[in-house]
Amino acid sequence: MKKAIILLITFLSAITVCRAQTIDEVLWYSQLFYGGTARFQAMGGAFTALGGDLSVLSQNPAGLGVYRSMEISLSPQMYYNNTISSYNNTESNDYAYQFNLNQAGFVFPLVSRNNTEGLSGLNFAYSFNRTNNFNMNAVISGVNNNSSMADYWADIASGIYFTDLDGAAGAAFEVWILDTLDGSGGYEYATTFSEYGQNTNSTYGQTVRRLITREGYAGEHAFSVSVNYGHKLYVGATLGINKIESYSTYEHTEMDNNSLIFDFNNFAYKDVVETSGRGFSLKLGAIVRPVEMLRLGFAFHTPTVYRLDEYYYDDIRSEFDNSDYYTWENDPFRFSYTLTTPLRAMAGAAIQLGKSGMLSADYEFVDYRMARFSKASDSYDYYYDNQDIKDVYDIAHNIRLGGEFRLNNLYMRAGYAIYGSPFVKGEDNEDNFQSVYSAGLGLRQKNFSFDVSYALRTNAEMYFMYNHPEINPAEIEYNRHMVTATLGFRF
Repeated sequence: MKKAIILLITFLSAITVCRAQTIDEVLWYSQLFYGGTARFQAMGGAFTALGGDLSVLSQNPAGLGVYRSMEISLSPQMYYNNTISSYNNTESNDYAYQFNLNQAGFVFPLVSRNNTEGLSGLNFAYSFNRTNNFNMNAVISGVNNNSSMADYWADIASGIYFTDLDGAAGAAFEVWILDTLDGSGGYEYATTFSEYGQNTNSTYGQTVRRLITREGYAGEHAFSVSVNYGHKLYVGATLGINKIESYSTYEHTEMDNNSLIFDFNNFAYKDVVETSGRGFSLKLGAIVRPVEMLRLGFAFHTPTVYRLDEYYYDDIRSEFDNSDYYTWENDPFRFSYTLTTPLRAMAGAAIQLGKSGMLSADYEFVDYRMARFSKASDSYDYYYDNQDIKDVYDIAHNIRLGGEFRLNNLYMRAGYAIYGSPFVKGEDNEDNFQSVYSAGLGLRQKNFSFDVSYALRTNAEMYFMYNHPEINPAEIEYNRHMVTATLGFRF
């Protein structure tokens, strides 16, 4: 057991900080669910071969060449994310909602001609397009009869002398969730669930509750130019200035509500990561009209190179049956790193149904194994992190479908998209694909347009609260409801 002198030495010892970023962040910041206008969302984002919408600046900038007049558009959105979790036969629900600006931009024609050969148009445009929304709340709750997060901390602390402990394991040691194991020389640890090793087997049955909160977004400031050659070939390029703002936290609580565990009442551990940064990317695209009714589109996106700044802090508190109460806060720390996301390639086809409407389909290729962490302002070696990326992630194939039908000035739209799982076969989340169902209406006048859309994006994942052979995963189902309205003005 700990002696008074051990407590003093541990308190005075320096704590070496541990890095907070994980390969989970590769997905958070690499997966793109193109936002944009209500028209774009209603048609499932299937715009690789289409144009006339400022959302295409972040997908295929060649579509900018379709414009023949100046236009401004603004797209506010209401976002609602409902989560349903199931853990050890206990179901929990939570939600998060947000009002945000999904898109805002303009297009300015520099050249506009009606000729069928040579240069017919040259357009410049800017648009802010939201490319991912991180906002969510989830609750995981249930009884754990097999393990504790304290077991995970004891495992990662194994082999480290008690005065050198840091991070979450060091914090757990300070509040008596962990203690040195007798006879280990201060290098091995046991938990309060085994009375610090006095019992051969640990006693469990505690109620576990984890609150997960994520806030923030990924967005792009897109500066684009597009050339129209004879209304048959459109070529475009976008310089993207990409931005990430993210706040992620979880609070993990374990409570002995039925007085099964000797002297233990509860502990609560909180982990917070704040991330912000900017990146740059280049997008190139082309659209060809071999015949009047058919359009073929192609686009290539270079990797986005982000410089990310991270602020991390955590704390823990514990309470025992004898009314002893302990708290500990690790020193917060900041660091920076570079994340390079995967490149993207996409192709699409669209069929014009006279003046009655159109149908479109997209295919997108993304190889998440190509993502990389690298140094920014320190000497940390990311070799093993990058090896994990190669081992865990795989190629994803994304399909987007959309349709638009016209009845005088009224437009009716619908779409569907499926985003393939980024995980390699054999991983617990190998089937973690995401589906998007969408529909919308639009009203267009000579100098004004109003569009509204509804989209539902769903997926489910297996969530492991910590790494231990006796932990059962929770299943979390996400249902993201998005209502977007777009006001457009032509001059």
